[in-house]
Amino acid sequence: MKPVSLNTILTLVKYKVSLAVTFTAITGYMVYIGCFKLQIITLACGVFILAGGSSALNEVQESTFDSRMKRTMHRPIPSGKISSHYASLISVLFIISGIFLLFISFGLIPALLGIFNIVWYNLLYTNLKRLTPFAVVPGSLVGAVPVLIGWTAAGGYLIDSTVLFIAFFLFIWQIPHFWLLMLKYGEEYEQAGFPTFNQSIGPESLKKIIFSWLIATSAFSITIPLFLRNISVSFFFLIFALNILFIFIFAKLSFVRVTELNFKRSFASINVYMVLFMALLILYHLSVF
Repeated sequence: MKPVSLNTILTLVKYKVSLAVTFTAITGYMVYIGCFKLQIITLACGVFILAGGSSALNEVQESTFDSRMKRTMHRPIPSGKISSHYASLISVLFIISGIFLLFISFGLIPALLGIFNIVWYNLLYTNLKRLTPFAVVPGSLVGAVPVLIGWTAAGGYLIDSTVLFIAFFLFIWQIPHFWLLMLKYGEEYEQAGFPTFNQSIGPESLKKIIFSWLIATSAFSITIPLFLRNISVSFFFLIFALNILFIFIFAKLSFVRVTELNFKRSFASINVYMVLFMALLILYHLSVF
């Protein structure tokens, strides 16, 4: 067996995605606890390892489809940098290690939430998206669960209005993010055998749906005073200003044709929006505002 580089392993576990997942879990922890504790490092390690294992398993599951698309054919398995067998082994080791770390450090509920996410992502969503373009809707639940892991790891109840608000925000935020991918790489997805909205409604109509969904996401986020206790005027003003800027950027992008759309700026804008929103939540609960 030829040696596998660290860069190949990091790519296999989609470290950028896994870091984003870890950040949302940290948000849940910080929002509940309201301060920084060294235990958060253990949480970050557990969630990152678990998310990486799930991503590696997804790469194994979709390696055949990845080899058919220009965007994904250079991933570790289809490019031959790592075998499916070795990638599967890494995936299993990461998943078991992540669940074990969450269980021994934070108890049963965070570990069970981690297991739920593996099942939902790798067994349900990964197979469902080969059948319908609407798979992204239930699939987006995967991105909402990590904040629940962080919240319960800090000692919070699973059914709490604050964390459910954050989880639902992450759920609806992800859907236009995935549809942007579909808008840009629709033909590649179709050639690989995935159903897309482009086949039924066309890219221009999908673009309008994405913008409408972004408006809905923004509108939901400014209902935050209904879910956070004793919210300050300065904090709400910052949230409101962030959403105005977000909608302004996407309004400009949405009034051009799909062929003229700056996808790089669109992806960057929607990701920065989420990060800033989460960061403001953390700072608010650290009593900065």
